[in-house]
Amino acid sequence: MSEKINPVESVQNEIKLACEKLGLDNSYYEILKEPERVLIVQVPVRMDDGTIKTFTGYRAQHCTIMGPAKGGFRYHPDVNLDEVKGLAMWMTFKCAVVGIPYGGAKGGVCCNPAELSKAELERLTRSYLRAINTMVGPDKDIPAPDVNTNPQIMAWFMDEFSMLKGHNVPGVVTGKPISLGGSQGRVQATGFGVTVAVKKACEAMGIDVSKTNIAIQGFGNVGSYTALYCSKNGAKIVAVGEWDKDIGTYALYDEEGLDIEKLFDFKAKNGTIVNYPDARRINLDEFWTLDNVDILIPAALENAIDENNAPNIKAKIIVEAANGPTTPEADRILAEKGIALFPDILCNAGGVTASYFEWVQNLMNFYWTVEEVNTRLEEILTKAFDDVYNMHKEAGVTLRQAAYLVAINRIAENMKLRGWV
Repeated sequence: MSEKINPVESVQNEIKLACEKLGLDNSYYEILKEPERVLIVQVPVRMDDGTIKTFTGYRAQHCTIMGPAKGGFRYHPDVNLDEVKGLAMWMTFKCAVVGIPYGGAKGGVCCNPAELSKAELERLTRSYLRAINTMVGPDKDIPAPDVNTNPQIMAWFMDEFSMLKGHNVPGVVTGKPISLGGSQGRVQATGFGVTVAVKKACEAMGIDVSKTNIAIQGFGNVGSYTALYCSKNGAKIVAVGEWDKDIGTYALYDEEGLDIEKLFDFKAKNGTIVNYPDARRINLDEFWTLDNVDILIPAALENAIDENNAPNIKAKIIVEAANGPTTPEADRILAEKGIALFPDILCNAGGVTASYFEWVQNLMNFYWTVEEVNTRLEEILTKAFDDVYNMHKEAGVTLRQAAYLVAINRIAENMKLRGWV
């Protein structure tokens, strides 16, 4: 197994390299190397049995020079300070690379939501909001769904904030149900954005996307919509990797291509794809080493591609749909193999861009159709891809480094204009 990567140190390394490449003095790195503020709170919750249990919660805001902070909050037993800080830093650069006016934020509560009833989850959410309410707001910090949080939890969060303010404030959070001011197209936006990246990557590499074989690790929200949109573009999805509580990791494989709409329906009915009958089940080691795959899309966990499986990957292109799915050592191995890796802060920015659209619609109280959302989303992501790819060619750096160069160059310009440096 790979040694656990510290997310803060990982991002700090990218910041330092980008600042040096851009010829920026150390002042810029000093400002960007840590979040502006971090709040650690105790979140008391009355449990269903009448007892009080206290959970630890976090909210980090990295750099708000571009605008209000933006980033999700998660409920997970492994939530910790370094994770929240590192993810907040990633969000700053993800927003900057696509040119939306946000800084980065992230939050979470250390808990196991599977052990909580719906009523306990609601009380947890409302208590967490009360604990961090001075940090958030439409012009301060706009949270969103993340791991184990969903539109219902966003609805409770918005309701509690609105009650504290004495009036309805839909713009305090994104990822809400449509009826409460959520945006059309938000649910599938990250997968849609990954598909835009796949199409642009194929254009850049001189490949016809309709003639490609694709393998996707993960069939959750991001992986499933990526598979659906890529298949509609003519690509063949030959493998999908997943996890099951009984058998662990596995993958479904069909060299002729999986029927993604049928797989979608199977998961909707069964809650899992583990017993899907129209494909061969293989293990994840076989999945990583498939020799008939042109494009590999990690869309599940961080550090999925490491020094153990990277040497055996045969795909020509990797498009990162998950956050931090490739370790630094794997990055080096893949670069040496000549595999083009398109980074997470560019490829999975569709979700935060659609969240930006939701916030804008809330502020205007005027709502767009899904076609309008997707058109604007594709325009922004296409420009971002072109900016990063041009930087990659001009500066002679990896695509990941190019994304950080684009992002930090924009942030540095605002720092100079506002007199921060």
